[in-house]
Amino acid sequence: MKRKRILSILLAVVLIGILFTGACAKDEGIKKITVSEVAHSVFYAPQYIAMELGYFEEEGLEIELINGGGADNVMTAVLSGEAEIGLAGPEAAIYVLNEGKENHSVIFAQLTKRDGSFLVGREDKEFTWEMLRGSTIIGGRKGGVPEMTLEYVLKQNGLVPGKDVTIDTSIDFNLMAGAFTSGTGDYVTLFEPTAVSVEEEGQGYVLTSIGQESGEIPYTAYFASKEYIAENEDIIEKFTRAIAKGQLWVQKHTALEIAELMLPYFADSELSVLEQVAARYKEIDAWNLDPVMKKEALEKLQDVMEEAGELEKRVDFDTLVDNSFAEKAIKDLK
Repeated sequence: MKRKRILSILLAVVLIGILFTGACAKDEGIKKITVSEVAHSVFYAPQYIAMELGYFEEEGLEIELINGGGADNVMTAVLSGEAEIGLAGPEAAIYVLNEGKENHSVIFAQLTKRDGSFLVGREDKEFTWEMLRGSTIIGGRKGGVPEMTLEYVLKQNGLVPGKDVTIDTSIDFNLMAGAFTSGTGDYVTLFEPTAVSVEEEGQGYVLTSIGQESGEIPYTAYFASKEYIAENEDIIEKFTRAIAKGQLWVQKHTALEIAELMLPYFADSELSVLEQVAARYKEIDAWNLDPVMKKEALEKLQDVMEEAGELEKRVDFDTLVDNSFAEKAIKDLK
């Protein structure tokens, strides 16, 4: 009996060891990546779709999202090592490159191709740009793509920022909606689902899409430090392929299908609201078909930055952008 008991114990120990080893091997096979996103918005639907459908898991990646609350904060997180990958406007990467940093950030995938913000006013009436003359607009951080694109669109419609229209750049990105509903400013530019939420609460009305007016521009992109990419090309390749899958899925499915998959990431939003938001972004053609950033698109962004007086010198496309991962992802998915 004693011998049988010892054999049973030894067998149990062996089985536990096998299970433990297998679990460790499984854990070691998954690489955890922290991604700092500039905001938590339906605007980044292909990313959430890729997460929900397990596209990152298929690539052996586990994604932890943190909200940077602004492109400058996202860039700080990436360069400090708090996050491996950043999702924000390319202007952040341009500023860092122009500072002459050796370990500057490199853009490897583009997510959206036009401004995703909407102009929200206090009255529900037919919109004309002339309505904005003499008003104050809460427009986001000075030097950020949202604020610069707003300035660009205003000028395109005959309004000079600082003369015909006041743009309030003193309010933090995450606090813009709250400031507006508390009485600050006459108008505000908001991303979704915040814009719809303000409408639902009866505290404002979406008047027009800034993105439709500005045209195509590389609005939001993924970047990592030059050193991180050089040392982790396999991770960047896998990450980009997962994003490309998400972009393809979004293009082939309805606003309702998109909303249903995003619901776990926006628990405070109703399905009907998310569907409305997804439909809006589909209507303005906000999402990239694939992760490749076009050179002419970056040139247009630099035009916008120059016009806003925020660009000291133009950057070299090939130094800032590495499309090799995006191009490989497209090839792999054909």
